[in-house]
Amino acid sequence: MVKDTSFQKKKSLRFRDSLFFIEKPVIMGILNITPDSFYDGGKYNRLDKAVQHIQEMLTDGALIVDVGAVSSRPNAEIASAQTEMEILRPFLNIFKKEFPDTWFSIDTYNADTAALCVEEYGFYMINDISACSIDTALLDTVARLNVPYVLMHIQGTPQTMQQNPHYADVVNEVFQFLGQKKFELTAKGISDIIIDPGFGFGKTVQHNYQLLKHLNDFRALECPVLAGLSRKSMLNKLLNIKPENALNGTTVLNTVALLNGADIIRTHDVKEASEVIKIITYMQSV
Repeated sequence: MVKDTSFQKKKSLRFRDSLFFIEKPVIMGILNITPDSFYDGGKYNRLDKAVQHIQEMLTDGALIVDVGAVSSRPNAEIASAQTEMEILRPFLNIFKKEFPDTWFSIDTYNADTAALCVEEYGFYMINDISACSIDTALLDTVARLNVPYVLMHIQGTPQTMQQNPHYADVVNEVFQFLGQKKFELTAKGISDIIIDPGFGFGKTVQHNYQLLKHLNDFRALECPVLAGLSRKSMLNKLLNIKPENALNGTTVLNTVALLNGADIIRTHDVKEASEVIKIITYMQSV
């Protein structure tokens, strides 16, 4: 990989008519309205619980709320857009009414789901684990919708990604993959791209820590970098704990990610992430 200190990350994102400058790291709070997500499945698939959780995350400091209707945990089956939309629709009208100014992101790999959320319900961002590989129509849909897009690396699919993932050089291969995909996106006129190395998606524990150690290398792609480390198996396997006991470890990983150049922290635990950002931002200013 070419390492050049002259590279500068893009520090702005266009959220509809607003240009937002990432002057300090921001938080993407996770809202899973699924029964089977690896950590919080079933906790927020009731409308009242979901609304309460959104309010708590916004109060605690989330800038973006990332809504997922199907699980992408290891061995999860690929869900159709119809399945996603059947789950989402009862929630979306209420979200639009109760939180009209909130920057919602849709966590989906389906083009029709992305279009529904952006065009009918005013979502601001698309977060896709597949880099447009599961539903290839998503590439043209993102270009048409003209909203920020999270470009994530995955090896395989959720069903296959943890079946003996292998790399000769994980940092270089993930970098090259994201660089090529960024080229394809920009060729379609997509400019607001966020890079996500895909912690836990087709990687061993060692692969994940190698990516975290070298996260700052992804600055060369000149895009904001998102780190999604929250309560993942890279913690649970290393520390021999369950996701519900991984808050402390998550805070440590978020701290390392911020010190290594992360611009967006995607997390279940917004309050704790906000405190980490405040500490790191202050430390770097003195």
